[in-house]
Amino acid sequence: MVRIEKSTEIRAPPEKVWEMLAFDRRPEWMEGIKSVKYTSKVRTPKDKYRVGASAHMTEKHGESDLEIMESLENEKMAYSVRGYRGVQSTIGICTLKSTDAGTEMTFAIDYELTNLGFKMLDKLFFKRALEKDVEKFLEKLKSILEK
Repeated sequence: MVRIEKSTEIRAPPEKVWEMLAFDRRPEWMEGIKSVKYTSKVRTPKDKYRVGASAHMTEKHGESDLEIMESLENEKMAYSVRGYRGVQSTIGICTLKSTDAGTEMTFAIDYELTNLGFKMLDKLFFKRALEKDVEKFLEKLKSILEK
């Protein structure tokens, strides 16, 4: 399994950062996401963050399904991503840590590719591109929350 992990400090409390982790808020700070529609029932705002909450995401390069696997309010969210061609499994992990200045957010992606061809492309291209995307995501999230 390959891991990409980046962190940034955001001048906002963990509660504000947590709000942005809802799947339907991701298009605001994750470039390339066109739309997100919950496939699980959302009766209250907290339902978006509960274990088992699921959504279908449409991106510029395809579609995927998301499901929350772990949720500790204002601290950690782990979710699975299914549907990417050539990817056996993907797990996203967002960790929030309160600091004197606000919140340290760590965004990690663990993924495993299905075959040797994809694994070779990963070493040449995919991992570096994904690392840059994660950096952009964090920069945009930081910019939105520090306005």
